[in-house]
Amino acid sequence: MSADSAYLTNRAPSQPPSPLEALENRLQFEMLISGLSARFINLPATEVDGQIEDGLRHVVEFLGVDRSSLWQFSEDGTRLHLLNLFVMPGLPPTPAIPLSEQLAWYTETLRGGDTIVLSRLSEDLPEEAIAEREYFSRTGVKSLLAIPVRVGGSVTCVMACSTLRAERSWDGDIAARLRLLGEIFANALFRRRADERAHQAYEEIRQLKDRLQAEVTYFRRKAEPANTFKEIVGQSDELKYVLFRTEQVAPNNTTVLLLGETGTGKALIAAAIHNLSPRKARPLITVNCAALPASLIDSELFGHEKGAFTGAETRVMGRFEIADQSSLFLDEIGELPLELQAKLLRVLQTSEFERLGSARTLKVDVRIIAASNRNLEEEVRRGRFRQDLYYRLNVFPITVPPLRQRPEDIPLLVEVFVQGLARKLGKPITSITKETLQALQAYAWPGNVRELQSVLERAVIVSPGPTLHLADKLFALEIPGSPGKGRRLDEVERAHIVRMLEETRWRISGPKGAAALLGLNPSTLRSRIHKLGIQRAASAR
Repeated sequence: MSADSAYLTNRAPSQPPSPLEALENRLQFEMLISGLSARFINLPATEVDGQIEDGLRHVVEFLGVDRSSLWQFSEDGTRLHLLNLFVMPGLPPTPAIPLSEQLAWYTETLRGGDTIVLSRLSEDLPEEAIAEREYFSRTGVKSLLAIPVRVGGSVTCVMACSTLRAERSWDGDIAARLRLLGEIFANALFRRRADERAHQAYEEIRQLKDRLQAEVTYFRRKAEPANTFKEIVGQSDELKYVLFRTEQVAPNNTTVLLLGETGTGKALIAAAIHNLSPRKARPLITVNCAALPASLIDSELFGHEKGAFTGAETRVMGRFEIADQSSLFLDEIGELPLELQAKLLRVLQTSEFERLGSARTLKVDVRIIAASNRNLEEEVRRGRFRQDLYYRLNVFPITVPPLRQRPEDIPLLVEVFVQGLARKLGKPITSITKETLQALQAYAWPGNVRELQSVLERAVIVSPGPTLHLADKLFALEIPGSPGKGRRLDEVERAHIVRMLEETRWRISGPKGAAALLGLNPSTLRSRIHKLGIQRAASAR
């Protein structure tokens, strides 16, 4: 390749091309540009970079230069970032680092729309281009042609050609045609980016639509009750303490673990935590881990793609995805299979998961409220619950007391339940006898509030007049090994607590304390001790 030739030619270096040869070379170059331009018509976005690099290869081979590249200005116009590059085999590539504002003359000249033509760097670079002279010398550039490219009326890119092995001169026609080629490349890139932005916007709209449809479907399957403290009935110290703990944790994003027997109202407390939190504008999403077959829990929590398994005819969003920016109540978390506990732990740690049948990682912002009627510490010891998951869930535990530990709340619960059931069943129940109320307070309530509600519904159904009558006989609380069957509940409870305190030498907290034996929170036990007037005898101290 001649150092003085404008186009590819076999003529000796000292001989300029004849007018006929120059015309032939010009026509060949125009045909090359025309052919490259045709490739970008309706070109898929995924093929743009490959075609640009191939076009730069053709430029290098046709013009006999060593490197050809396409650069883009940063938004503030102070830096040039390399987009595409082709280098003759065996030669060093252009450094991928951005050309910064330190090359002020170079970037400002191009940003202003002027072409830079450097045939001999030592002579053609102006005196103020000190940094440029050092940079081109360090990178081995002998000659350079840099052409500003406009898209939408402003300079956004730069098309450049350079030589490393020998100096060469640049014909004015080359710059004009390379500018045209650069505009073709740059427009293809910007069309691709516009398509990508449009696709991203479409994906965001589709995700919002899917999420809305999933929420609508969810609420068709299960209407969430509008629970606040108004739905939680009682005035016992035990319940007041639970509500105090609820108000403490609700404003935060802290994970909450609700513990307590079946039917104590853990779902009401979960709803109260959500409704008092900054996430209350979005619905509380609930999953009962005990109500779903093990084979469906994974899909229910994390969703699945179409064809992920037999019967998966459409893509379905899981509860984690639906609960994004909201709270997710995982009821009966102790029933979750071990293999899914590991996946749940990952979501709690990273907020990331994949739908079944998909390799795409989704990221969500979900507050977890979990509940269990099992002793999870015992489940960990028996190898049925992951220790690391237990610690991740047990950030802020709240123990909901059983109904037998708050008998003073029973009259209020009876009043609320009977009024609602009487309206629902069309029964004129207006009163309850003292004996009936005492029987309700003396009963152990192994099924807690849920059992009380069922007993009252049967009573309302069978009561012939305005006075409530129980349908079944209730038996007073009897604790194995303790005398006094038929005594008042507080008397039996007092005797049982004293016996546990004596067995533990009046130690309340700790793994071998009375609270652990009774299955109570130490603060709850202290409250019961104070309320029942239990005092340690001087001789036992």
